[in-house]
Amino acid sequence: MLLPAALLALVVLACVMLHYEGLSLLDRLVRVERRFLRHVRPRILLVVVGVLMLHVVEIWLFAGSYRVLEGFSDTQLLMLEDSISVGGWFHYVYFSSVVYTTVGFGEIVPVGVPLRLLAASESLLGLVLIAWSASFTYLQMQRLWGRS
Repeated sequence: MLLPAALLALVVLACVMLHYEGLSLLDRLVRVERRFLRHVRPRILLVVVGVLMLHVVEIWLFAGSYRVLEGFSDTQLLMLEDSISVGGWFHYVYFSSVVYTTVGFGEIVPVGVPLRLLAASESLLGLVLIAWSASFTYLQMQRLWGRS
């Protein structure tokens, strides 16, 4: 149980740090007056696309974590329809994106405590990071539209 706990702590810390540094970089990029960022629209587009890319990278980090945990234990992701084990990056990324965004379709479920703990943590962290991104985007748009 030590490996799953360490991996969970590592991936959560990595996602939070990535998100903080990514938003800081986006803030600096939007504030700099450059030729292609003279107008408001490209700046807002940069913020929205940048935030979306941060979330995609974080989803992939969690997908990799599911894959690593499956490799080190007897836990697995399981498809409910046919009770078939899931494999391949598409399934890990799909499951991670469903959990991260707290959609929770439920056709793929984690089996075993380590994967369930990771999924629960991902949904909580995803909720927090999405809210953080939404408030960051709102503040950037408010600041940028106030100048135009």
